[in-house]
Amino acid sequence: MKPTTSRREFLASLGAGAAGAAMTRWTFAAQPPDIVAGIDKATLLRGRDGSGPTWFHPRVCVVPGDSGPTAFMTLQTIAGSDYFGPVHWMTSADLGRTWTEPQPVPPLGRAGQPDSSEEGVCDVVPQWHPATKTVLALGHNVFYSGPRFSADQPPRRPVYAVWRDGRWGPRRTLDWNDPRGAYIYTNNCGQRVVLPNGDILLAFTYGPERNKPRSVSGVIGSFDGDTLRVKEVGEEITHDKGRGLLEPSLAEFRGRFYMTIRAEDNRGYVSAGDDGLQWTPKQPWAWDDGEPLVLSTTQQHWLPHSEALWLVYTRKDASNLNVIRWRSPLWMAQVDTDTLRLRRDTERVVLPLVGDGVAAPDRVALMGNFHTTNVSPGESWVTAGEWQPRNGVRGDLLLARIRWNVANALVR
Repeated sequence: MKPTTSRREFLASLGAGAAGAAMTRWTFAAQPPDIVAGIDKATLLRGRDGSGPTWFHPRVCVVPGDSGPTAFMTLQTIAGSDYFGPVHWMTSADLGRTWTEPQPVPPLGRAGQPDSSEEGVCDVVPQWHPATKTVLALGHNVFYSGPRFSADQPPRRPVYAVWRDGRWGPRRTLDWNDPRGAYIYTNNCGQRVVLPNGDILLAFTYGPERNKPRSVSGVIGSFDGDTLRVKEVGEEITHDKGRGLLEPSLAEFRGRFYMTIRAEDNRGYVSAGDDGLQWTPKQPWAWDDGEPLVLSTTQQHWLPHSEALWLVYTRKDASNLNVIRWRSPLWMAQVDTDTLRLRRDTERVVLPLVGDGVAAPDRVALMGNFHTTNVSPGESWVTAGEWQPRNGVRGDLLLARIRWNVANALVR
């Protein structure tokens, strides 16, 4: 595996003339060159061979420091469908080469309920908040009855904890007193944007009743380093298929906001807007020739680079025809930000399918829950927790290093 380089080392390796060219901002009219130098795969924690637990929901943010950046990951074990252990965290001071042992996040553990069920937390996404020098770890609550996911879930809400200077604060709930979210409102697994004034742009998926399709809206929240509060909720985006619209993720690219949304009609959806509250009409993800991607109720995530916006996703392919929800391999492709379509000629595999997705699909590890992180000007990561629901729920914790040959000016 090639080591991660610092910004200074990366630019020095390009040379003075090449560095200037690398930092050139390409116009929308001209497509940038192929900026992906290569992708390397690393196994951080083993579970596929049965030597350890199966870790899931690995999501990373980068915490700056005087001695260099620290990679900060939240993760939790999985033992069955939507059945997760307490949230843990671990860090790396050498940009992913070595990691501390996972340790529990005390405020995001299990809590007993009067009916003998337990309330847990899952789908956590950590994010560095520069103005307050904290990590905001935001997920949502989930209820368990014995060793399984409760069939009748009480109302679901976003819950979070704040890490500051090595210590975790208390568990808190993000309150939204709107009847449209009476049954559920959440930003689970969602990517967020920290705005220049310190506010946080996120998106809710929400619904008033269990059997009603959920809607999506952009949300602006204030955050003072301790408490996250809803300030403004944008227009409602609706969808009448299945459970509606789920797991929205946001990104900012060149002053415009983008939303990608999981759905349950063999499609994923995309929209764009100038303020994060008003959006263009949602449209299904499609290739540049208009052919829609065939997806199956699985999240997508953004990977912004200063020279191009990328999407990481799963989709139906000849290699994975019998894999559950086609959740392996993971792909990436560049987004045409004018048409909101994917450039087919840029698609490549981020994390490959291991095994036979046609003849032996039960032994193919699923990778549908993943996260993206810009780590340095020369490198971005995709982290994924494998699991095999029909083969002992076993899987490895994986990291894909995407190496850029054009410096990512979004990382300072």
